[in-house]
Amino acid sequence: MSVTVRFAPSPTGFLHIGGARTALFNYLYARHFGGTFRLRIEDTDRARSTKEAVTAILDGLAWLGLDHDGEIVMQSERAPRHAEVARQLLAAGRAYYCYCSPEELAAMRAKQKAEGRSMRYDGTWRDRDPGEAPKDVPPVIRLKAPQSGETIIHDHVQGEVTVANAQLDDLIILRADGTPTYNLSVVVDDHDMGITHVIRGDDHLNNAFRQTQIYRALEWHVPEFAHVPLIHDASGAKMSKRRGTVAVDAYREMGYLPEALRNYLVRLGWSHGDDEIISTEDAIRWFDIKDVGRAAARFDPAKLDNVNAHYIREADDARLLALVAERLEAQLGRTLSEVERERLFKAMPGLKPRAKTIVELADKAWFYVAPRPIQPTPDAAKLLKPEARHLLGELAAYLNEAEWQAGALEQRLRDFADSKNVKFGAVAQPLRAALTGSTASPGIFEVMEALGQDESLGRITDAAGGAG
Repeated sequence: MSVTVRFAPSPTGFLHIGGARTALFNYLYARHFGGTFRLRIEDTDRARSTKEAVTAILDGLAWLGLDHDGEIVMQSERAPRHAEVARQLLAAGRAYYCYCSPEELAAMRAKQKAEGRSMRYDGTWRDRDPGEAPKDVPPVIRLKAPQSGETIIHDHVQGEVTVANAQLDDLIILRADGTPTYNLSVVVDDHDMGITHVIRGDDHLNNAFRQTQIYRALEWHVPEFAHVPLIHDASGAKMSKRRGTVAVDAYREMGYLPEALRNYLVRLGWSHGDDEIISTEDAIRWFDIKDVGRAAARFDPAKLDNVNAHYIREADDARLLALVAERLEAQLGRTLSEVERERLFKAMPGLKPRAKTIVELADKAWFYVAPRPIQPTPDAAKLLKPEARHLLGELAAYLNEAEWQAGALEQRLRDFADSKNVKFGAVAQPLRAALTGSTASPGIFEVMEALGQDESLGRITDAAGGAG
């Protein structure tokens, strides 16, 4: 059997990090088996669904590199088909009209609550003569669910899960206004899309029993289920907007690479031995939904940082330059010059091992494009005392004829320190402060090479000129 899976988010907000992992698991499962990965937007909640949320979901999936197959299915556009299936069940005697008014249903629940029973529809109209129907109450259509026996789900993650049918009432499948309910819509869409495996969060496990009963009433093939545990934060609570960062686009803004986030998310609940760094290609080769654990996964931002740092170190310098330049240009309020871009490109091999995010990388690259005169940090300013500035003034002249290459510059600086009978650090430390405005940076000679001779000498002269 060929595999067809789907990711079916509701467009009521951003793409949640848990939803992104669900999409990733579906994507990997489909690609592993050479199957199909479909996308369905479950936009039947018209009051809460927005075009902006649809755009955010599509952008998030595209950024993560989770390309779907075929056309996007908009669930709201299929409402007539859902209603048609409800009427098919009605005609087959597997569903019925229920004329209970809201007041009757409220009274039913109150009575059950007072008697200590679970609150559920009691089947008032299940076998009642429709001729007794009141004329002024528009009916709903309810599924005639089995009342005895069990509904069993053989779940790829949760194992065998069973519910007694007596615990499930006759759910509404078509409302009085003719609109379908969620469980019916999902079943019809999954059937019509040819979905073979439903991989989703375990908060949908209860829905699986309802949906299985609808499948069986329609005599349709029931897909295989895999209900994945939710993601918890470091404290063990379900990740939520109130308790931390959960939107995929926020991680993009914070400077995470999509391949790093994919790598980290696939390790939340699934593993391949002790491997922490797993390329998407390897994940496709190795991933199987049956290997996902039942326990909730803990989201650890520090681990994500470490994974992201790895992918930054491995990333192409030109790609990193583009990502960093975008942020630096926003900070500068102007476009970087070609000279500045070349400077950053030369500097990238020394910068990227020192950063865990693109934001951090841009911060560390800032001094390469910062406007002169460079403003030192308080610690760096302490290194620029009058005697140090005097040395820098003499150094600028000494370096004027130097070969501008890291190795040659280091030798030149050592010769200068010897000629002045001072320690190497007495020159190198103020030089770093003059060039970068900081006490920490990549190697000072690779900085000088990347800055170029004119810019380096200009910065040294600026710092030397501040002598009091």
